[in-house]
Amino acid sequence: MTDHITHTPHSHRRQHHWRRDVVELAALFCAVAVADAIANLVAHGPEGPFLLIASAVALLVTAAFHTWWARRHSHAPPPPPTAPSDTAVPTAAPASATTLWRMRTTVRDEPGSLAALCTALAAHRVDILALQTHPLPEGGTVDEFLLRTPQELPSAGIVRAVASAGGHSTWIERADAHDLVDTPTRVLGLATRTALDAAELPLALRHLLGRCTIHSIPATTLSGRPNSAADAPVEGVLEATVMRLRDPAGGAITVERPYLPFTPTEFARARALVELDARLGQRVPRSRDVLTLPEGNEITVRRADSTDLAAAVAMHERCSERTLGLRYHGPVADADRYLSHLLSPRFGRTLAATTASGRLVALGHLLWDGDETEVALLIEDDWQRRGIGSELLRRLVAMAVEAGCDSVYAVTQASNTGMVAAMRGLGLPLDYQIEEGTLVITARLDATPVRSRLTYELPRAVPGELPRPREL
Repeated sequence: MTDHITHTPHSHRRQHHWRRDVVELAALFCAVAVADAIANLVAHGPEGPFLLIASAVALLVTAAFHTWWARRHSHAPPPPPTAPSDTAVPTAAPASATTLWRMRTTVRDEPGSLAALCTALAAHRVDILALQTHPLPEGGTVDEFLLRTPQELPSAGIVRAVASAGGHSTWIERADAHDLVDTPTRVLGLATRTALDAAELPLALRHLLGRCTIHSIPATTLSGRPNSAADAPVEGVLEATVMRLRDPAGGAITVERPYLPFTPTEFARARALVELDARLGQRVPRSRDVLTLPEGNEITVRRADSTDLAAAVAMHERCSERTLGLRYHGPVADADRYLSHLLSPRFGRTLAATTASGRLVALGHLLWDGDETEVALLIEDDWQRRGIGSELLRRLVAMAVEAGCDSVYAVTQASNTGMVAAMRGLGLPLDYQIEEGTLVITARLDATPVRSRLTYELPRAVPGELPRPREL
């Protein structure tokens, strides 16, 4: 074995200390000898003044030489250390562009299977940022990865590398910066949103389980009969790509994800969110905003729920048949049957506009319809054409943007000029379709400038203090 001695810059400078000391001592003796000789010449010779001047010059030259010598050998940087001839000095590799991926694959439940998979990914310079393991009841595990890969590595190359290491049933899709949040933090955030608002449960399930379709099935049909499709056991049912959960508000919640089967771990997380909702009961944020109409009247905009059912029925009685017909597209006598469904937080969010005396004069609904989102408005006849519908619609669209919806649609008739004008007033790209005599207007929410402009929260009222009115 050969010992290698490393010379640091500090030890390198110590090698020159003895040389400097010898030079300084020699210079001192020279200076003493020269001073003695000059003193004798000045005292006994006729050229004393000239000799003094010459000695001063000699001393200045000596001092300058000493200063130059000391700086050169005491403060000069040490020579760079030389590497052995058989050792290459590493150089920093230039940073390259990378891509984020979310990947799932199934592996055998055997020692070393995960290590083989990680080794295969490392061979392609793939960085594993996060890893979750989902055990399967029939054996094996589903491993979920968050990967950072070189940009030039395609998804097919990743899948081939995984297959060579024993992974199968591999699914992969692009990820973004939101996926960098670790799973416990994301689940806690979703639980907090669910605890604050009962309408958040379907959205929380969608964020938890990825791209999926969620349907809330009421316990009874509009005719009042029991709904057989809403029958779900307390413990829920997991069937590959479909899970059915009992809704605490009554009925059932079905979640479908055809492109990727659910794991028992995901099923347990979904059940935990539903159980949290059941324990907390009905809850809606009690925020409100006081607005001033052009004629000077004030209205209050707030969230509504099933406790507003009686006030909503009374508003129906004050509305004309034409107004109810434009809103519900069916027999006016059946309009009241929809209200319990519309006001339930499980099926969406509802905004109510009330007068200073507390009378309900307008309702705006944001309804979860599977993968799509519907907006609907009902304004009492005497309060139409005052800007209330446009204000409610803007707030509903802001909620849809906050919920991550890509678009919202409204079902109306071409003769409903007020609804058509309100949709146009959003300033969003609109698509128009005629279906069975009705007009379907779809607003796309992916227009970045408009989307950021519409994203805001209703100001919360301080307990015991009325909000300051704002002009409408």
